[in-house]
Amino acid sequence: MAGPLEGLRVLDFTTLLPGPCATMMLADMGADVLRVEAPDRMDLTRVMPPHDRGESTAHAWLNRGKQSLALDLKDPDSVALVKSLVADYDIVIEQFRPGVMGRLGLDYDTLAAINPSLIYCSVTGYGQTGPYRDRAGHDINYLSLAGVSSHCGRKGEGPPPLGIQVADVAGGSHHAVMGILAAVVHRQRTGDGQFVDVSMTDAAFSLNGMAGAACLAGGQEPGPESSLLSGGSFYDYYQTADDRWLSVGSLEPQFMQRLCEALGLSELKSLGLSQRPEHQQQLSEAIAEAIRQQPLSVWQERFGELDACVEPVLTLSEAARHPQINARHMVIDVDRGDGTQQRQLGHPIKFGRTPCESRHTGRPLGADNEAIKARYES
Repeated sequence: MAGPLEGLRVLDFTTLLPGPCATMMLADMGADVLRVEAPDRMDLTRVMPPHDRGESTAHAWLNRGKQSLALDLKDPDSVALVKSLVADYDIVIEQFRPGVMGRLGLDYDTLAAINPSLIYCSVTGYGQTGPYRDRAGHDINYLSLAGVSSHCGRKGEGPPPLGIQVADVAGGSHHAVMGILAAVVHRQRTGDGQFVDVSMTDAAFSLNGMAGAACLAGGQEPGPESSLLSGGSFYDYYQTADDRWLSVGSLEPQFMQRLCEALGLSELKSLGLSQRPEHQQQLSEAIAEAIRQQPLSVWQERFGELDACVEPVLTLSEAARHPQINARHMVIDVDRGDGTQQRQLGHPIKFGRTPCESRHTGRPLGADNEAIKARYES
């Protein structure tokens, strides 16, 4: 069964993580994605370790379901080919710094003159406007400038370097997909394409959520361990006897009471109902001491059937084996193109009528050059 985006055609000029992750999601949902890459400046994800059968696992995942066209965009013949392609494609997504596509003759205005219904999305660190538009950056920089890092971590320890790329993926990738699909809906109503400007810093700033609302409208500057959800309450991680960790999110009274009973701390239930910092600290210390007495396996068994918002901190391998993750088909086998399969992260959105499909792992550089050029240069 075809995916929900069957029929949409995407020209992908992105590299590394944010843009390729966005177009991978579009490809999983049925879009026809053609990735355009420089033949002499290899995307680092193609060689990034670790490797599986000689292929980067990052590249195999990020570029699954896409075709690959290797083009030197400084070559006039390559630019002419792209302009021929644009006439047949719905979406262009690029990740160069502002102005680069213009210097190549492939900016929005130029391509929209060829195809007025074209949706053109630019994903950058800081957006197309503002004093930082031309500045280099990475995920850690965007989170820092957006204020996110300032209220994460522990007092006196500084913000933690995260194991996932929040600004790149939750910011750049997901917001690009949302922006593109919103523009598709607008085009269905009006016939008009448009330019979509996605800044990873803008997106990271919006992720401040409730802390941002409290700061901007209420004047409350967030910091580490300053709020209910940032370590300022018993909502936290706790170390077990075997140096594993347990997450406790038992904020609501009914969950907090079950937590205290399971830990033998029934006499401290009233502290959980208090918003006073000293009471929250007292309860947190008691919870930490109780959890420290037993290994993770004991707590998993005790809280396994107890609805108290308490869960183990799993390793990624353990998470991949978890029955909930498997029931949701979040670990899938993807065809390598040679009859074998590679295990990958599944698509997180489930459709009742048009399920997603991960058709194949990332293709070799320029694997589809011959077929594409034969179609458009004849």
